[in-house]
Amino acid sequence: MKREKSQAFFEQAQRSLPGGVNSPVRAFKAVGGNPLFIKKASGCTLTDVDGNQFIDYVLSWGPMILGHAHPQVIDAIQKTAALGTSFGAPSPLEIHLAELVQKFFPLMERLRFVNSGTEATMSAIRLARGFTKRNKIIKCEGGYHGHGDSLLVKAGSGATTLGVPDSLGVPPDLARDTITVPYNDLHTLRKILETEGNQIACIIIEPVPGNMGTVIPKDGFLPGLRELTKPFGTLLIFDEVMCGFRASAGGAQERYGIRPDLTCLGKVIGGGLPVGAFGGRQDIMDQIAPLGPVYQAGTLSGNPIAMAAGIQTLELLKDSAVYEQLEARAAALEAGIHAAAKRAETTIQTNRVGSQMTLFFNDKPVTCYQDALKSDLARFARFHQNLLENGVYFPPSQFEAFFLSTAHTPDDIEKTVEAVYQAFKNSR
Repeated sequence: MKREKSQAFFEQAQRSLPGGVNSPVRAFKAVGGNPLFIKKASGCTLTDVDGNQFIDYVLSWGPMILGHAHPQVIDAIQKTAALGTSFGAPSPLEIHLAELVQKFFPLMERLRFVNSGTEATMSAIRLARGFTKRNKIIKCEGGYHGHGDSLLVKAGSGATTLGVPDSLGVPPDLARDTITVPYNDLHTLRKILETEGNQIACIIIEPVPGNMGTVIPKDGFLPGLRELTKPFGTLLIFDEVMCGFRASAGGAQERYGIRPDLTCLGKVIGGGLPVGAFGGRQDIMDQIAPLGPVYQAGTLSGNPIAMAAGIQTLELLKDSAVYEQLEARAAALEAGIHAAAKRAETTIQTNRVGSQMTLFFNDKPVTCYQDALKSDLARFARFHQNLLENGVYFPPSQFEAFFLSTAHTPDDIEKTVEAVYQAFKNSR
């Protein structure tokens, strides 16, 4: 595989961008080698600047549920861009997308658009603190909710990959107000709430984590979480930036039948453009300015082009056949990976919910962050390098989820399974 042009671009990028990238996990630090620079994408295929093609399972870290450059989404973007790229004023497109989001997530009685998942979680936590007039929050170990200061405490995703679970620059006072608990551990959560419940504004959680790798909630965990918060008036925030539209059309809250107070969304709702949203109970959302005293604003929030891309994406996702296809393809890939591991005499674990999954090089099931940390990171790095050589693009970190799109065909799945088998053999 040729990499000369990617290498040259990476050397050039490092002269102007910290580490040569605009998001840490892209730097390939966890898997070795240098990042590939992408020229174009279509369907489930990435083409890099050297002309190498890959079956893509990163999908821009989840948003491209319909595949790259879907013709109807691109058409909507082009037509809207011709009318203006930003107004700094309301447009009907914002209403249209908001109403579509509410059809999928009816518990979002009111919602506000922002420009990223990080903005959504930061804003939801500020709102929870303002509504409850409390300062402390709870999150799960390994749960990544964006790079907001309060949330970079025992974070997953790139923070774990880089070996910096607690970022410098986060004030100690903020870190002290963030309490971490293991995912899938109601016992620890109960003890903390019994001691400090009247001081805790909210629990923010990925109901299906994706940033310690995909982890599946144990039976009773999410219902128990909901019940534990009620006596203390602690708000439950579901960060469905990743698992929203992936766990099911209505996210994890629909799949598991849980009613959070607030929900954060991103990725899919922008159709590949920068969009996030937070919303929930009307009495809570009415505390947001201009109605209430909790301030939140954004110059490009509700950007018309991003709204148009999101509208077209969600309109296409209203077809139930889309989710039947995603489930079938994802199940086929998971089964194929296990068959390949058996052929290669390799022990792995896979966790999958809907069209989101992770392959762990681990001898035991992964049910929390500490389990994920026991995975063989060196083996994953060799595996990833081999996959690239065989034309398959997986996330460059053991602690990330990968995704399916409607553009992945049975033939793509078959080719991927064979590449996985070869990578298992060659990564010993």
